[in-house]
Amino acid sequence: MLVWLSDSQAVALVGLVGGIALGLAARLGRFCTLGAIEDLLYGGSDVRMRMWVLAIGAAMAGSFGLMGLGWLDPGQSYYLSIRWMPLASILGGLMFGYGMALAGNCGYGSIARLGGGDLRAFVIVLVMGVFTYVTLAGPLAPLRNLLFPQIEVAGDLPPGLAHHAHALTGLPVHVIGIGIGLILCLGALSSRDMRQEPKSIFWSLVVAAAIVGGWAGSYWVYQHGFDGLQVVSHSFSAPVGESILYAMTGSVRPLSFAVGSVAGVWAGAFIGSLIKGHFRWEACEDPRELRRQILGAAIMGTGAVIAMGCTVGQGLTAFSLLAISAPVTFLAIFAGAALGLRQLIEGFSAAE
Repeated sequence: MLVWLSDSQAVALVGLVGGIALGLAARLGRFCTLGAIEDLLYGGSDVRMRMWVLAIGAAMAGSFGLMGLGWLDPGQSYYLSIRWMPLASILGGLMFGYGMALAGNCGYGSIARLGGGDLRAFVIVLVMGVFTYVTLAGPLAPLRNLLFPQIEVAGDLPPGLAHHAHALTGLPVHVIGIGIGLILCLGALSSRDMRQEPKSIFWSLVVAAAIVGGWAGSYWVYQHGFDGLQVVSHSFSAPVGESILYAMTGSVRPLSFAVGSVAGVWAGAFIGSLIKGHFRWEACEDPRELRRQILGAAIMGTGAVIAMGCTVGQGLTAFSLLAISAPVTFLAIFAGAALGLRQLIEGFSAAE
């Protein structure tokens, strides 16, 4: 593609830059899914949940803006090229959310905590990454393929809300997507508490820019490169497992967007923790807590593969394309996390 960069190196660089932005957002902007859910249900604050809504809306407006300019073909994305499976979105989302509550963070959040020196997060990242590949390509793969076969969309209407709205109204897809995105942004900013948090608004927009940048960068490489790499943006379920595989077999595996993205989040979180003076080594002193976190990470990894994404993969990246799976999965993740948090807060002897 370029004289000094291969296609795989180019997309890895795109993932790295966006990942650094996401890592900084986690450490400096406190951008966190589980934290947002916990604040909403038990902390009496909806600011961090509004941060997610603002990030979704801005990422949606930006992504559909790319489509309108001809800089992104959504049909090349994973989320709009595979037929939607409602049961997979619901079951996988519930599993992911429940496992996230037990583990104390999602894959993205765990990588960010690892960047701050939390060795408990290192265990969560490893276990989640391994179980994503156990379910994706390992011993559980035949069962997953039997129950939830991923069938490509061939000539049918893509499983996107904007595409279905286009079929009904005749309005351009990008106009529908931009409109819905702006409505979400206005909804997120309708709260005075949110408007009084310029830092929260800024980091939400940084997250959105990382998602949009992933789409734009990987599509540019797809168009101008020779390897026909998939058009992707950020997610932290299967990419965590892919990064572990690359760490072990990098001499025989090419770099990828996923590896760059995961490394970028760690690097950004490390930089952010140094800026705030929060970096410190932490370990788990309670074996019962560690056991619960390992169990949660295993459930998360399995659920993410079934749902075809995690809090970032479905909750932001797929949402930015208005994939039908995104809101369903996100609501299921919320419900699973709410159940897990309630059991942990009110007492859950089975995991203690």
